[in-house]
Amino acid sequence: MTTYIILLGPPGAGKGTQAQAISETLRLPHISSGDIFRENLKKETELGKLAAGFMNKGELVPDDVTIAMIRERLTRSDCQAGALLDGFPRTPAQAVALSNMLEELGGQVAAVPYISVPEPVLIERLTGRWTCRQAGHIFHEKYNPSRQPGRCDFDGSELYQREDDKAETVTRRIRVYLEQTKPLIDYYQQLGCLIEVDGTLPIEQVTANLLAALPANE
Repeated sequence: MTTYIILLGPPGAGKGTQAQAISETLRLPHISSGDIFRENLKKETELGKLAAGFMNKGELVPDDVTIAMIRERLTRSDCQAGALLDGFPRTPAQAVALSNMLEELGGQVAAVPYISVPEPVLIERLTGRWTCRQAGHIFHEKYNPSRQPGRCDFDGSELYQREDDKAETVTRRIRVYLEQTKPLIDYYQQLGCLIEVDGTLPIEQVTANLLAALPANE
């Protein structure tokens, strides 16, 4: 049966890094819902036009449109063995719709790894980020500080903090994610396929723990 993995984790948990590692190791394509939306909007596909119609009116794109985009992506040749899903589903209702769709495609959700990191640690990770104005190089005041405070090591331009990285915005983003995702976490926990991994460990250890816990590596 085709294997599908759903990766969950709040902003600042290192989900992007771990998604890449899992994708490369298990040779499963990393399917990001954000990338799928951008692709459909850019190519002005029928689904992209449909989604744009809702977005232009400030409305949420209906689940059936999103599901149709996901379905189209999963039927491509690179997904024959399965895929790593990132950013979808976001709600139990979407999870049920996804499960029904995967069953039609001859597959199922094999595991749902959740990278767990306490809120204070997430806030520290995200609010410490500074970006250079000239080329967008990223530094962190604790984990990767620039040699000269306030200046980029590569081009000498000023470092600034993006709105998305400021404490108030970061705190709101994290709390919204945790509140909205809790029902989904509970849903997959009840199904017995949630795998919680400590995201405060070193990156390599998080990767090793994730891979060791996944069914494909048992």
